[in-house]
Amino acid sequence: MKDKISKQEAIFYSHKMAQLSKALWKAIEKDWQEWIKPFKLNINEHHILWIAYHLEGASISEISKYGVMHVSTSFNFSKKLEERGLLQFSKRENDKRNTYIELTTEGTSLLEDTLNEYEPNNNSVLRGVLPMTEMYGKLPEFLDLSALIKEIYGDEYMEILERSLQSIEEDSTISEETTDLNIYKSSKSS
Repeated sequence: MKDKISKQEAIFYSHKMAQLSKALWKAIEKDWQEWIKPFKLNINEHHILWIAYHLEGASISEISKYGVMHVSTSFNFSKKLEERGLLQFSKRENDKRNTYIELTTEGTSLLEDTLNEYEPNNNSVLRGVLPMTEMYGKLPEFLDLSALIKEIYGDEYMEILERSLQSIEEDSTISEETTDLNIYKSSKSS
């Protein structure tokens, strides 16, 4: 293994990572916005609801950390969700410094509605991995990407991610209907 890389190699790698990440995020962002538009939510609001749901309540700083957003962004969007009756703010007896949020019944219901309305056939990233899924028989796992994110954000971030993924797997409110890969194939060829 190399001990050092040249400045040119570093710039090349950084540029490639930036361009690929930005292109992937743009596709994810477009799909996500289309998915949640009928619920009158933006991506930050939906993400906050989702994090609070999986953490079963969270501090604003936890929302910021795990949502990869500035503290003021997580606070301001949480305030908007509170005004809509989807979140409630509180302080804890043993921690008066931090503000905590929890989903209200309406917030939980709305989030679960969004999850049930998710349409895999409308997801460009999912359609984009179809060739790999056909080749390997399963969705890509992105082990290199997970290792990179773990290096940048740490073990705690990855633990929360794993907890949220486990929560999704165990969530009985999400319908168990399967998505037919043939639909992807036909939509990709048309």
